[in-house]
Amino acid sequence: MAVPAEADLLVIVGDRDAEESDWVANLWQAMPAPKSWVPLTTTEQVTETLDRGLAELRHGEPPRPVGTPVGGQGRGEPAGGPKTAQTGEHHHHQQPHGHSQHGADGDHHNPERHADHGDHESHDGHEMDGGHHGHAGHDMGGVVDGLPMADRADDRDGLRLDQLHVPLGPGLVDWPAGLILRLTLQGDIVQQAGVEPLVPTSPHPPFWNEPWLRAAAGERVTRGDAARRLCAAHLDSLGRFFAVAGWADMAARARHVRDRALAGADATELSTLVRPLIRKAERSRTLRWMTTGLGPLPAEHARHLGVTGPALRADGDAHSRMLVWLDAVGRSAAACDDSGLLHGAEAVGSRGQIDGPAPPSQALLDALPGLLEGAEFACARIIVASLDPDLDELAHVPAAGAAHG
Repeated sequence: MAVPAEADLLVIVGDRDAEESDWVANLWQAMPAPKSWVPLTTTEQVTETLDRGLAELRHGEPPRPVGTPVGGQGRGEPAGGPKTAQTGEHHHHQQPHGHSQHGADGDHHNPERHADHGDHESHDGHEMDGGHHGHAGHDMGGVVDGLPMADRADDRDGLRLDQLHVPLGPGLVDWPAGLILRLTLQGDIVQQAGVEPLVPTSPHPPFWNEPWLRAAAGERVTRGDAARRLCAAHLDSLGRFFAVAGWADMAARARHVRDRALAGADATELSTLVRPLIRKAERSRTLRWMTTGLGPLPAEHARHLGVTGPALRADGDAHSRMLVWLDAVGRSAAACDDSGLLHGAEAVGSRGQIDGPAPPSQALLDALPGLLEGAEFACARIIVASLDPDLDELAHVPAAGAAHG
């Protein structure tokens, strides 16, 4: 599914505490009915759990609030649905009237039913005497019939144009899991960008940094193990980068090689697989034309933000960052059989230095607003994919809050 609106079954894997998190509740709200959810805690229950969710959908059972067991209410959730950020407010104002007040029989097209709204005294601060006093005259946007309206603000040319506030995330395909971007758009240009990481705490170390963290803890880790994890991590990032650039075939190839690396393929096999992938990506004129000039991050500014790793070495734009990943993939694929010991001081993971004062992905998140402002909306996802922050790195440190441009 590309977006939650295309889904009808939410599967919560592993962590039961996630059932009460805000970002799971937001995903649940974004899914249209009919819908169902199921928790999956062990691999042995995959078939049984998915069958149960499909059975609920087929039987047309009303959606259960997230965190509520079958046949009853639990975890303190209200019977009407999962918790929302507007607890205590009137929930019928959170959706268009056609969905929350008129039922499912199409009455929202009935003018007689709409005439009833004239009896209300107020709605979001407006006098309700049969109309909203001419929406065309409003400069401040707001919500009309549950739908967000555009604000007005000066653009970079001094013209007063509509502003739209568009959130991206936290659950999108080929997107850093848990990341929310809050964009302010004028036309197709990003005027402002806010970064909001939703990071549930986890007792597990970040998967892509695991070899270096184990070595730092004094465990015996070979350089080959670290190279294999680095190769797979960069291939994982490249898969997202190619996918959002519209190159599905290359995305699939990168992910296939990533899976072979994680499955233990030797250096000879991996090198044979990555060489044609690297050559094709480096020589693609279309990809270069699409990504050159997007999200330029000079090394001096990157260093000032605390950025380390590939984004610092690239000293350039989205295309430059991709080339750094490709080079690292080739070198690390050839080193997967190195039996030498990894020293704890070599704490450089796929996103950068992991023993600094903050996780390397925090610096990437801090850099995002500045890279997005002034970019076209269609390019925003490519810029994000070219940095590919791993929010798992933030799970073991206090959340620094939203970064604002």
